[in-house]
Formats: sequence, structure tokens, C-alpha cells
Amino acid sequence: MSLLIVGATGTLGRQITRRALDKGHQVRCLVRSFKKAAFLKEWGAELVPGDLCEPETLKPALEGITAVIDASTTRPTDSLSIKQVDWEGKVNLIQAAKAANVDRFIFFSILDAEKYPHVPLMEIKRCTEEFLKESGLNYTILRPCGFMQGLIGQYAIPILEGQAVWVMGDTSSIAYMDTLDIAKFAVRALSVPETGKKSFPIVGSRAWGAYEIIRLCERLSGREAKVSRMPIGLLRGVRKATRFFQWTWNISDRLAFAEVVGTGKPMTASMDETYATFGLDPNQTTTLEAYLQDYFSRILKKLKELDYEKDKAKEKKKRTYPRF
Repeated sequence: MSLLIVGATGTLGRQITRRALDKGHQVRCLVRSFKKAAFLKEWGAELVPGDLCEPETLKPALEGITAVIDASTTRPTDSLSIKQVDWEGKVNLIQAAKAANVDRFIFFSILDAEKYPHVPLMEIKRCTEEFLKESGLNYTILRPCGFMQGLIGQYAIPILEGQAVWVMGDTSSIAYMDTLDIAKFAVRALSVPETGKKSFPIVGSRAWGAYEIIRLCERLSGREAKVSRMPIGLLRGVRKATRFFQWTWNISDRLAFAEVVGTGKPMTASMDETYATFGLDPNQTTTLEAYLQDYFSRILKKLKELDYEKDKAKEKKKRTYPRF
């Protein structure tokens, strides 16, 4: 199958690209920078220039394509807004895919998006879901709620470096999933007709709260975390302040999303139907314990090696000093 993957340089998109190539699909990636996407070409993917916000670039990118996997989203530091990329850009892509007679369209939304109409990204995801359903395309909507990869910068690295770990309000427990496993569902959907015109939660085996993750990181690293609490009121104040400047709107919208995590409502769902429909084994899905165990094992081993090399260098330096 010939695929167009959008957002292929991102945390999730690169795993989807790797998985699709491993499964023998012909993969084309829509990219804005060939330099940043060079590693995708080395893997065997075809790179085509394009931008969701420039609809004229989408038609040539879709020529000969039978399926689209859209894993793109705006970033807080992007010059374009969430509305421009995650709404207007997605509308452009869906319309272009429809015009190109694409057979399948895989879209990544967010779990429980319909429950938070006041959060810009969640409401835009909900609206995009509805637009896709009404487009006439044969779609599959996947709804994750958190990537395990994001926990490294949020918890693991600060704990290893003795920095503060910020926890907001009564944090919600979240069923994080490894992007490697999420990619399996995205690519698998292409070959399972029963996934057509349906939405599925794509979440981990259990929901984890912030303090549970912190305790797990402490146990695996052998180091104590420095926990700092951020009151939800302060978060809302910062969000209001960032709305005064256009160049901080994306940050403000992301802070609104952070409020979802601070509500205390769990973000999880049953995966029984999802696993049954996709024909995947839940026992082969990475658990958070296993993911963090692997991370800390590799990092601590590397740190020991670096300490050993430093000690060797110091010892060698001592030997070279002249003796009087």
C-alpha cells in the first residue's frame, strides 16, 4: 500500500514511518524541511515538500497515494496557531484526500476531546473528527491520551539532574502508551476492514498519577525527587497573561490543555474492543514500568561509564605531574 504520512518527523510520526516501512508499505512523508527529515529518507521513505496550510502543495503529494496517516499537530513554539494547523490545515488535508480518492484516512485525535469544549486543542480535535466523518472518506480515528516518551523530560531527567518536578493541582491519572505501540495500531488499521469508519481509544494498560510516576522513577533511579506543586489558580493566571500577546497564544492554548490534567479526572478507557478488532495482543504492549526500567537502566549504565572514564582521565593526569 502507498502511504502518505503527515507529521512524520514528530515523536509519534517517526515511529509510524518506521513501522510502515518494516511492514513493506511504500511510504511518502510530507515535510517542510528536507534537512530535518533526512533520517526518514535514510530509512527508505520518500520525501515530498508540502505544508498543511498551503493546500496547493497537497495535491502533488497525494498523487498515487492509497492511504493517509495524519500524526501532525502544532507545537507551542510554532509561528502558526493551533487553529491554523490543527483545524484549517486538517480541513485542507481531508479535502485534498477526498479529491484524490484516497481509500483510507487514519487520524489521531485525543481521548475524551468532546468533554472539554473550553480547551482549544480538544475542541478542535472534536470538530476535526466530525468533519472527517462527514467527508465521505473511509476513516479510522485513534484517540490516545498520553505518550510515555513525554515522561522522560517531565519526570525522569529532572529527577536524575536533581531539578524540580512540577505537579499541578490534583493531577489526573493518565493511561500513557509507548508511541511504538501506538504506531502498531495505526499501521494495523490499514489492513483490518473492521476498523473503517470507527473511533477507538488507544491507551495504556493502566492509568498512572503523577506521584505514582515520581515514586516509580525514584525507585528505578535510586534518587529522590524534588517535587514542587503548581496551584491550578496560578496556571490559569499564567494562561490569561499569555493571551495578551499573539506570539504566546500557542503557549496559552497548551496551558489550557494542561488544566485538563489538573482536574483530577482519570484519562483512560477500556481497550478490550480495540485489541479484539485490531487483532493485537495486549500482553505485547509495553507497560510503563518496563518502559522506565529500560530507560533508567540504559542511562545509569551510561553515567557509570562516564564516571569511570573521568576517573581514568584524572588518574592519568596525576601520573603525568612531575615530582620534585
